[in-house]
Amino acid sequence: MARFDIPDGWTAQAYRFALDPTPAQVRAFRSHAGGARKAHNTMLAAVKAVLDQRHAERSYGIADDELTPSLNWSLAGLRKAWNARKHEVAPWWAENSKEAYNTGLDALARGLDAWSKSRQGARAGKTVGFPRFKTARSRRSVRFTTGTIRVETDRHHVTLPRLGRIKTHESTRKLARRIENGTARILSATVSEDSAGRWHVAFQVLVQRTVQVPAHVGAGDPVVGVDVGVKADALLVVATPDGREVARVPAPKSLSAAQGRLRALQRRAARQHGPYDPVTKTKQTPSNRWRKTQRRIGRTHAHAAAVRRDVLHKATTALAQRHRVIVVETLNASGMRSAGGSRKRGLNRALADAALAQIRRLLSYKTGWYGSTLVEADRFFPSSKTCSGCGRRQPNLALADRMYVCEHCGLMIDRDRNAAINLARLGETRHTGDTGTGTGSSPAATDPGGDGRGATRKTRPAGADKAAGVEASTRHDTVGQTGTVSPEGEAA
Repeated sequence: MARFDIPDGWTAQAYRFALDPTPAQVRAFRSHAGGARKAHNTMLAAVKAVLDQRHAERSYGIADDELTPSLNWSLAGLRKAWNARKHEVAPWWAENSKEAYNTGLDALARGLDAWSKSRQGARAGKTVGFPRFKTARSRRSVRFTTGTIRVETDRHHVTLPRLGRIKTHESTRKLARRIENGTARILSATVSEDSAGRWHVAFQVLVQRTVQVPAHVGAGDPVVGVDVGVKADALLVVATPDGREVARVPAPKSLSAAQGRLRALQRRAARQHGPYDPVTKTKQTPSNRWRKTQRRIGRTHAHAAAVRRDVLHKATTALAQRHRVIVVETLNASGMRSAGGSRKRGLNRALADAALAQIRRLLSYKTGWYGSTLVEADRFFPSSKTCSGCGRRQPNLALADRMYVCEHCGLMIDRDRNAAINLARLGETRHTGDTGTGTGSSPAATDPGGDGRGATRKTRPAGADKAAGVEASTRHDTVGQTGTVSPEGEAA
């Protein structure tokens, strides 16, 4: 649930800039991130201890009203409990901003709330596990919501609470101009470290936007379908309802291109003095050369992610600007990679390298910026198995079949282009308001496949009576109890 209502004509947007901090500022960044981790772990241990104590007392037959008092899991409750403990567990707490500790407590409160709702069946998606302790190798991040958060007028510095004036690698003029014109207001700032060791600041901003197609961009086809894939020549295939292929965006394959370098670096790291001794099976202090190799591995992964992100942003921006209706599939990207083991290791890596789920996420907000409409096809809509010529379905289409050959009308067409055409016709039907099917003006207009009905479902929806599990408010390692959830989130 949003903490504030976004006014009409405004939208929440993020601006992210790479920082160029001094060594002293880097130490301050790490100190703040360490403070957030300390607050998170301290209060998680307290919550876990109370849960374990109450569970043990119930096993002894103690009445519920005589149990150890539960700990409030809300952010306000965790903050109050942390303030009572911080002088003892973190005597250095005054060295950092209070926002550092609030960052860790907020993450813990969200995690506990998501876990509790998931165990009750009140949260969609996969079951959320009990929060875990953060280690020193966890991603460093701290969020500022109060204090001096400012983009300087020189376009190359930002100011944050307790951290002071920090230089940026790139110009901040895009955000600074909006703030000067009164069309943007900063809500918060998050400082984080990526896998390459570079620090970034991301501003959450409330921006006033005029929803319109930019004048410098020519209008394209009004309705298009977008089929996503993992092949090198077909990350995105864009087609119109009449069967024309508008665009074909090749996959960057940045992770595959970096595999040779990653293998060499990982073999080098295995030969060096790492943090674990395989002989004595104990922890040890890693060597400086091992640390250097790990930084190189991180930079390689960061470069691959940056190349992938650049291609996806450019492609989705062009789609949102040039077309009025864009139809995409609702893919279960995580489910596609969850099974198969080593026999489908190559496919899993290709799916991760393509970042299929990111395409729909990017289009979901960019279409709102430029006045377009995003239509999300049902997960079971048979776009690949339906013939774009006659509308018949071919249920035995294998993933390795890159050409679609219809057994009824003899149509031979590229598999991805065929799926994009079917998606475009689904969008044409919904956009024009016609009733009937999702195949629009094609000969398959009598096929009731537009909303996904009739497709082969490989999974069964979970029943409502089985959503909550055995106990909705105890950790996964605690079984044998049943009960209800108190306002604090713990079982009564």
